[in-house]
This record gives sequence, C-alpha cells and structure tokens, in this order.
Amino acid sequence: MKAAWSESMTLGKTFRYQGEKEIDFILSLTAKEKPEVLAVAAAKPVSRENEKLLAKECSRLIILDQNHRSTLERYGMPDYLSYDRAAAILAGAYLFKGKALTVFDFGTTINIDFVDVQGHYLGGNVSPGCRTRFKALNRYSKTLPLVNTPEKVPALGDSVATSIESGVISGIMFEIEGYIAKNPGNIVVFTGGDAIYFAKRMKNSIFVVCNLVLMGLALITDNYVFEKL
Repeated sequence: MKAAWSESMTLGKTFRYQGEKEIDFILSLTAKEKPEVLAVAAAKPVSRENEKLLAKECSRLIILDQNHRSTLERYGMPDYLSYDRAAAILAGAYLFKGKALTVFDFGTTINIDFVDVQGHYLGGNVSPGCRTRFKALNRYSKTLPLVNTPEKVPALGDSVATSIESGVISGIMFEIEGYIAKNPGNIVVFTGGDAIYFAKRMKNSIFVVCNLVLMGLALITDNYVFEKL
C-alpha cells in the first residue's frame, strides 16, 4: 500500500506499508494531521464499518472500489479497470495533455494502456509482471529454481539460472519495444515499482513518473475541491 499527502497536484511525503491492517495504517497517518479530502483506492470493497471510520478523519471521503463506481464514471473510465490503474491513466492524460500516450505500469502485473490526443482512454492489456514470471517458472515446473531480478542480464544464458534471467527480462523488453514500435508517435510513460529498472535498459526516449497512481488520486481530490469552491 502507498499513501501520500498532497497539495493540489504536488505530492508531499509518501509512505509505504506491507501488511493486512491497511485501515490502521491510514488512521496512524490521519492521527497526526487531518486531511480536507481523503481519497482511497481499494482492490477489495471497503466495508461500511471502515468507511465510517475513515469518514471521521476528513471533511470529505472519496472511495474508489467496486461499490463506489461513480467517481471514475465521471472521467469516462470503463468499469473493468482497477482503480489504481485508472488513476494512473488519468494522471498521465493530465500531465501530457494534448499528447497520445502509451503508459506502462510495472508491478505484480504489467499494465499497458493507451490514451489518445484528446485524453480519451482507448484500452489496454495486462501481462504478468517481472517477479510474477520468475515465480511462475519455479512454481509450475519441477526443476527450475526461483531466481531474483538480476542487475546485469546476459544476452544468452550459460546456466539454468542465467537462462531464466535472460529469458524473462529479454521477453519483457521485446514486449515493451513491440508496443512502442506499433505506436511510434506516442509519448511513452513508465510507472510502478520496476519502472526505473526497465527504463535503464531502454534506447528510446521515455518518461518515468514513479508515483503516477498517487498523482491520479491527487488530481481526483483536487478536482473535487475546485468544484466546491
């Protein structure tokens, strides 16, 4: 889980949390400073009990989950998108207004999304992320070891481990380059946990915006504040 304070579209201090007590983590942040607007994007529906707890911590609570679809519907986002993915698309369209975009989000999955010059979402694809691929090879084979993401990647492997490293990373690079080649006029944006790792291996000109999802949530909250003025 990632969280950040923001003033308009400017992000302040960011926080990371790994665990199952997400609401307690949020409350630990709001105990120090009460936000005017609190935006929460959740993969699982936020319970009524937790919604009431969060509502007490701010003047206005915006929830983006399966039970609160109206916010993203206002932005023309299809309902099948995950809410973090939709937030990243909104932020990309805002930051590169008037430009066609290809947005790569590198995490557990690799999300590849496309935006036209008017800022309309065109659609996108999802494939397994880097570490997900390493884990799948280990889990679904009887002999292949689990390897970590390598810093240096040989063009061809000379052992089982380096063959896996080269195969996974090279495969992702071919995937990236293929999407870019099919959309040569698009601005290319990398985000997510592995964005910098793959950006270092690119020959093309790209933009890396590591906190694109948080910027999307900041944009949603800022739009709400602006509309209420």
